[in-house]
Amino acid sequence: MKSSITLLALVALQQASSTPLSKRQDFSNIQYPPGTGANLHEYPPGTGENLHEYPPGTGENLHEYPPGTGGNPPNCPPVGNPVIPFTSTFRVLATPDQVLNGTTNPVFTGGLAGAQATYDFGINVDLDLICYNIRLTGFRGEFQSPARTATHVHEAARGRNGPPRLVFPNPMGDGDVRISVGCMMGPFTTGLIQNGQDTGTGFRVQQIQDNPSGFFADLHSSLAVPGAVRGQFPG
Repeated sequence: MKSSITLLALVALQQASSTPLSKRQDFSNIQYPPGTGANLHEYPPGTGENLHEYPPGTGENLHEYPPGTGGNPPNCPPVGNPVIPFTSTFRVLATPDQVLNGTTNPVFTGGLAGAQATYDFGINVDLDLICYNIRLTGFRGEFQSPARTATHVHEAARGRNGPPRLVFPNPMGDGDVRISVGCMMGPFTTGLIQNGQDTGTGFRVQQIQDNPSGFFADLHSSLAVPGAVRGQFPG
């Protein structure tokens, strides 16, 4: 419904802007009918004009709202609380020295020197929802990955490699600091096909909450394709 209203408003705006000025109605010289309040030098007595203060009992100058009027209810959530409650939260620090290449006998690659990323995640397992705030600094090259984006959560323990289960929009921004912020809900896909199916198929964020140390976050660059930075979820 909202999108329909927005579309109608855009159409109306487009039509109005395309109408020649000569054909638009001139509202500058409208004569209001007698008795409608046009050209009043002052408002008639009793209509509330020029009041020095509001009459007693009308709510003027209240330091706080009276009980029962809805002001500051005791159970009102504090400002800043998330609208959606998280069942768990995680902060992951990803650095170049944690990047591995290979699956059978993975080796450390050194990643992309000077790069670093901080991943703040909030999870709601009932909604199968994950919110993310990713801050990347020191990145060079281009984002590169066979998955849909180059910013991932993979399933693998420390010192091992595994497939991406979640992909996030690559951090963007001017200068050295790049940011990616948002939320997404399952079902999830990564755009990477292994063994005939997408590596996100069937994945639920409950798996991270149940076994956080079995997952890591990373990010890939054309200058460090196996990974620019990597960080293990805290267990």
